[in-house]
Amino acid sequence: MLFAFGALVAGVIHSHGEQADTSKSAPADGKIAFTPPPESKIPDGPGGDSIRHGMAIFRNTGTEAAQYVGNGLTCSNCHLDAGRKPLSAPMWSAWVSYPQYRSKNKKMNSMEDRLNGCFSYSMNGQGSPSGGPPPKGDPIYTDLEAYFHWLATGAATGAKLEGAGFLKLKKTPLGYDRLRGQVVYQQHCAECHADDGQGRTDLNSRSIFPPLWGPHSYNWGAGMTQVNNAAGFIKVNMPLGAGNTLTDQQAWDVAAWIDSQERPKDPRQKGSVADNAKAFHNKEQSFYGKTVDGHLLGTGTPPAH
Repeated sequence: MLFAFGALVAGVIHSHGEQADTSKSAPADGKIAFTPPPESKIPDGPGGDSIRHGMAIFRNTGTEAAQYVGNGLTCSNCHLDAGRKPLSAPMWSAWVSYPQYRSKNKKMNSMEDRLNGCFSYSMNGQGSPSGGPPPKGDPIYTDLEAYFHWLATGAATGAKLEGAGFLKLKKTPLGYDRLRGQVVYQQHCAECHADDGQGRTDLNSRSIFPPLWGPHSYNWGAGMTQVNNAAGFIKVNMPLGAGNTLTDQQAWDVAAWIDSQERPKDPRQKGSVADNAKAFHNKEQSFYGKTVDGHLLGTGTPPAH
């Protein structure tokens, strides 16, 4: 499986439309079809430069925002096709959804707040050279927001767009099982992400296929540690270029295998894992705070080297 958590490879598919299109009739659920504009429509001048830099940060986060990245991931490993692909939490749908209240931090969040969380958790900012996410008002946020705003050209604020977020995959009668998922992982994922889940790098140690657990992956505060989020992402998008080929059961099971592995600790943790689980993870479908093979998950991995 080519598990593309936040671009996996420089050649990741760009299925760009020729123009933003919200003219299609809404389906029965009231959601509106939308296509973001192609790169060729990015304007010239300083505004376009900001958009292009935001896109570069999104695709090559560890290079363009190196001071604030503490793992081997990029934004486009989870948000495929540089934030364009439906049902991989596309950024055109996110842009028109903010500001919004988030129960995760119990406050109204601006897009900058949301990005701060992404750097803190998905990019494991605690392990970065700076020791945390970009500070408030950093140009990194400004340029990322410029890119998202441009991707959402023609979409109305608050609109319910088709393909927003991740697929909410229905539970199966069997539930999920991490050991069944191990078999799925070996059959469909290990070729690209390695038997140990640490991904693949090129001769210059640059990530080609991202690590799914361990010190170079997302930490325990990231939304992808929730099995339901990972299962929905996997079902639609994995293996890369062959989404929707795994059964629902396989998607749930392999998500459980991936998310029952140790990774960097939750940066919100102040006391014990049990206390942190109660404070932040008690309503999640997560292995955080559970003992697996004699190990208490959430203890965290040693710092990446």
